[in-house]
Amino acid sequence: MLYYLFDYLDKHFNIPGTGVFQYISFRALGATVLSLFIAATYGKTIINFLRKKQMGETIRDLGLTGQLEKAGTPTMGGFIILASLLIPVFLFAKLTNVYIVLLIITALWTGMIGFVDDYLKKFKNNKEGLQGRFKIVGQVGLGLIVGLTLSFNDHVRIRVYEKPVIDSNLGEVQKYTDYAHPTVTTIPFFKNNEFDYRTLLFGWLPEEYTWVIYTIVAIIIITAVSNGANITDGIDGLAAGVSGIIALTLGILAYLSGNTKFSQYLNIMYIPNSGELVIFCAAFLGACIGFLWYNAYPAQVFMGDTGSLMLGGVIAVIALAIRKEWLIPVMCGIFLAENLSVILQVSYFKYTRKRYGEGRRIFLMSPLHHHYQKKGIHESKIVTRFWIVGIILAIITLVTLKLR
Repeated sequence: MLYYLFDYLDKHFNIPGTGVFQYISFRALGATVLSLFIAATYGKTIINFLRKKQMGETIRDLGLTGQLEKAGTPTMGGFIILASLLIPVFLFAKLTNVYIVLLIITALWTGMIGFVDDYLKKFKNNKEGLQGRFKIVGQVGLGLIVGLTLSFNDHVRIRVYEKPVIDSNLGEVQKYTDYAHPTVTTIPFFKNNEFDYRTLLFGWLPEEYTWVIYTIVAIIIITAVSNGANITDGIDGLAAGVSGIIALTLGILAYLSGNTKFSQYLNIMYIPNSGELVIFCAAFLGACIGFLWYNAYPAQVFMGDTGSLMLGGVIAVIALAIRKEWLIPVMCGIFLAENLSVILQVSYFKYTRKRYGEGRRIFLMSPLHHHYQKKGIHESKIVTRFWIVGIILAIITLVTLKLR
């Protein structure tokens, strides 16, 4: 909203300084500072409200050191992240941008799924919360919206630049072609770092059905990443810190993809209007850091599913929007490892119980962070080491831009 106000003042009254809102870098900085301020300043108010409404977490005794001491800590702290994310976005971003609209819908949609889950656990005394199949239905519904929007919206396009030609009158001329409804994405180690979803049709279907493949991929990615973030949210500061690192990485990728000069220099896909996602990523980063003010060990509040499902959903949709979804296994390697640890543990336990009559385990406990807790490592050290691994994965993700 501030963007449109200052744009109006600049165009009609030419007030000095109002034109600064045209710069993505300025608005991204403003969004980061404001999101940090909102989370740090009003987070305590939200925590007190949750405590007043008796939104304390019920802790099951899993034999983990210091676990039972956390009983009664307010949950649903994801509202702190949501508020400190969306308010700066509404103030600093272009609200007509298709990617911004899609991400606002994503944050509210996944936040609502998480809220229903937390609400059922606390107010309906349902220990399981929202049944898994209903969560999946919600995530599939979001995947359909995202997949169909990115497949058919006319404002979703990529630009391919040709080699510069020398014109006797104009000098060097850069020609390009805009492609609406693109079917290509970024993937490391492939020629030009690009992969075309049309190749997955294998000649069985006409090319106009590529949107089906892409939408299925979108559904799988959104479901996997949101559940991965949800599983990772098990010890103080882990999910928020890892998500903040990923948000910074996505912000850099969005800036490079939305800037003509950098995209040409790096020989990566240029996506018009995607630069606006930098503002969303900046607010997202600020919200995660601001939430850590209260969520770092010992946590004063837990984000609950309201926050964790939203974090994963937003990360997945940003990656899809900037055509970097195939970098998720590297960039979100922590989420992937947490997901796999649960899948492997459950699968192996069922297999050995069926074969030997006794279930056996690969890890002392899953998800993975609980395995290290069982080994006697303090949760603060576990979180710090996971953050370090997250930073390494972020660097590897950025390096893949130049790996051909």
